[in-house]
Amino acid sequence: MRVVVGLLLLLLGLCGSGAQGEAGGLGEVAEINQNTDPKHAAEESTEQTTKQTTCDIWTELRALRDMVVELNVHVELLQRENSDLQTRLSSSESRIDQLETENAVQATELTSLGTRLTATESKTSDLEKENADLQTRLSSSESRIDQLERENAVQATELVSLESRLTSSESKTSDLEKENADLQTRLSSSESRIDQLERENAEKPKVAFYTALTDAGQLGPYNTDITLKYSKVFTNIGNAYNPSTGFFTAPVKGVYYLQFTVFGCSAGHIGVRVYKNNQRIMHNWEHNNNDYFPEYFTNSLVLELTAGDEIHLVLPSGHSIYDNSDNYSTFSGSLLFTL
Repeated sequence: MRVVVGLLLLLLGLCGSGAQGEAGGLGEVAEINQNTDPKHAAEESTEQTTKQTTCDIWTELRALRDMVVELNVHVELLQRENSDLQTRLSSSESRIDQLETENAVQATELTSLGTRLTATESKTSDLEKENADLQTRLSSSESRIDQLERENAVQATELVSLESRLTSSESKTSDLEKENADLQTRLSSSESRIDQLERENAEKPKVAFYTALTDAGQLGPYNTDITLKYSKVFTNIGNAYNPSTGFFTAPVKGVYYLQFTVFGCSAGHIGVRVYKNNQRIMHNWEHNNNDYFPEYFTNSLVLELTAGDEIHLVLPSGHSIYDNSDNYSTFSGSLLFTL
């Protein structure tokens, strides 16, 4: 714009100088024509040259004027564009200020987000490790679930079978409960009867004894009958047996069970006799043909005795019997029931 203005000023200066030169030249030509004729031809030539030069200058000035007009139009267009550009520039600068403000806010947010991102990445790494562990546990759990499902299928089959059995058992239980009710009634009656019998039995004597002969070894043979005194007493309920005499005395009237065992280990006869109130009621014997070859026998009796009746065993003359700590020869008895 400044260049265009400078060119216009230069052209205007040139036009002014040309006009002054043309006026001065014309005066000088007239003055020369009046004073000096010999130079007339040369002055005419100069005048023509000046006229030609002036015409060229005006032609250039007109061309420059046209250029100036075009430049003015172009300048106006440029000014309008500059105005638009200025408006857009102002808008852009305002937008830039806004964007810079936003960028500052976003920078702050970006810093915060960077911090959060770092924390999130750390947390993500931890979560990935946890997820790996959980995946391993999940695989194990799924395997265990498959196993349990198979077991549950088997158990479901068993459960159906058990339910069937349970139904049958419940039916059976119902029947048994009825039977138990009947048995309970009978049991109550039996218990009542037992209590009654226990009371009755508590009033009755209890008699039982079990004895062995001796630790001395062999007794006999003797020339006379010998009353056997079973001195080793293991049981003597009711004290009905007397080891000093070898006699059993019935304390009450009743039925008694008596048993004896006779053992011998030398050649000859072995045996015993059973006496009730000094009356022989049994004689048992065996003959042993070999020394140190054992022989034994056992016998029993069931006797009805009255209170005071006595039972004892006798070794007959010429017979022997053997006993030691192994208790080969024994005598025992008990009250079965009273009369």
